[in-house]
Amino acid sequence: MNRQPPVRAEYQRELEPLPAMAVAHPLPLIQRLWNQTWLRKSVIILVLLLLWQAGAMWENNDLMLPSLWQTGHAFIEDMFNGTLPAKIAISLSTLLRGYLIGSLLALVLSAFAAATQLGRDLLSSLTAMLNPLPAIALLPVALLWFGLGNSSLIFVLVHAVLWPMALSTYSGFLGVSETLRMTGRNYGLKGIRYVIYLLIPAALPAIISGLKNGWAFAWRTLIAAELVFGASSGKGGLGWYIFQNRNELYTDRVFAGLISVIIIGLLVEGLVFASVEKLTVKRWGMQR
Repeated sequence: MNRQPPVRAEYQRELEPLPAMAVAHPLPLIQRLWNQTWLRKSVIILVLLLLWQAGAMWENNDLMLPSLWQTGHAFIEDMFNGTLPAKIAISLSTLLRGYLIGSLLALVLSAFAAATQLGRDLLSSLTAMLNPLPAIALLPVALLWFGLGNSSLIFVLVHAVLWPMALSTYSGFLGVSETLRMTGRNYGLKGIRYVIYLLIPAALPAIISGLKNGWAFAWRTLIAAELVFGASSGKGGLGWYIFQNRNELYTDRVFAGLISVIIIGLLVEGLVFASVEKLTVKRWGMQR
């Protein structure tokens, strides 16, 4: 008895030619320009500057709210005479040291929490106690322990960066799927190699978000701390620049110092963090 399936005859089907498709018209120039992120953000900033100028003209009081042109003149003048660059250099050098130390400690603490139960208990206890504590409230303690100077500022900055970044990083570690974790274990990843080669790349969006939050907290804390330390020691960075000009009623220079903080924040966000995201999480398809 023949159990072989019947062989079907081969045939060729002729396909009908595709109908002529209409060529899509390019988008209008205005829509193409509006699709550019940098242009949309520039329009937002321009609108805010115009609102500032309109508010200054309506207030008509240079002491309360200087105009955009007065602030720009003060900013350019202090940039060219070297006052603002020197203050910015002092603030950034202190900020980067505290930020790097706090970020490294947060990563180590989060990795320890992801690997052990003791680490999880330690992280949850410390964040519950210390994260609600404002960094500026540690100024008296910093003065007693480290005295006046950069050491006290760095101590306060580390506190400001450590806890929000540790929470964000640990949340990213918890979000790593169990399938990916088992895959890493099957490849023999354990200990520090498990954290470096699996957890950190998988949780990178949350880590970058924590770095952004830590940077913002560090800037706020630094300016507030320099207002106090600068007033005590007679020197400091942008915070002392703002404090000194406020005492001398140079409101345009006060706003020039605030504009400097904003510009640095925009540059770090637009150049550093945006480039890191573009080269990592966006390139890997982990973020839109």
